[in-house]
Amino acid sequence: MAKPLRSLAGQVVAITGGGRGIGRATAAALLAHGARVAIGDIESELAERTARELGGGAIGLPLDVTDRASFAAFLDQVEDRLGPLEVLINNAGIMPIGPFVEETDACADRMIDINLRGLIYGSKLALERFLPRQRGHLVQIASAAGKFGFSGGATYCATKHAVVGLSESLRQELRGTGIGVSVVMPTVVNTELGSGLVMTRGFKPVEPDDVANAIVEALQTGRFEVYVPKSLTGMVRFVALTPRSAAEAISRWIRGDQVLARPDHVARAAYEARMEETIARAAKEPPAPALPVEPAAPAAEQPAPEPQKAPVS
Repeated sequence: MAKPLRSLAGQVVAITGGGRGIGRATAAALLAHGARVAIGDIESELAERTARELGGGAIGLPLDVTDRASFAAFLDQVEDRLGPLEVLINNAGIMPIGPFVEETDACADRMIDINLRGLIYGSKLALERFLPRQRGHLVQIASAAGKFGFSGGATYCATKHAVVGLSESLRQELRGTGIGVSVVMPTVVNTELGSGLVMTRGFKPVEPDDVANAIVEALQTGRFEVYVPKSLTGMVRFVALTPRSAAEAISRWIRGDQVLARPDHVARAAYEARMEETIARAAKEPPAPALPVEPAAPAAEQPAPEPQKAPVS
């Protein structure tokens, strides 16, 4: 007999990067199930506008996931306005793509900061709230790129592999605590981030609503691994049991080696311009002030050496 689905009515859910794409679609789906939703986004006006457009009592708040203090303030405001946090959806992420050797360090830093470091901050801050209550659910948005490697997206794939590994570890660490973890791994999604990518054989781009519905189902069932579309599950398991040469041949046949390596830059122009702006803005931010250095304690005074006597011949 199937376990009954968990009700999401009244649950307080915070979504990072919720102003557009998967985040917005997920907010809408959760509101339809009666959840109380907070949308966090670095573009605060976008977050507020999205919340107004979705209605249902949603709120929009400023959030920079790369700043721990900003993340903590975001979750504090969520709890002040909506009640105790019960679900955090770590959705914020970026995907600049191109040959690895041509990628700037600033670009790599920005991807790591948003896709991984921000998710780590959010997970820790949420768990600080969940553990004393012995309830809560972390939803980590990764990607099929968290299971495979794709030419043209080396650093992006690295961040998503890290998200999958982190989620695996947290699932074990939190066993028996009453806290759930889900890792969501969609194929290419029809959003601005996924624009202009080569279509693979057998897996058409999915819609943000497809990912949102999968997230809702994961929260209702407690499922850990969430592939979108579900047919991707079989592919991942099959490739895991396949010799590397055969797995790479399959990847080439479905055009997996081209999906990120040969993008249509005209179709991605708006997204790429926005990525250049966020990378440049982050690179220009002044570094954190250095911690004061305590002066070294003075060395103990040593007695002056006695003058050497001339040898007697």
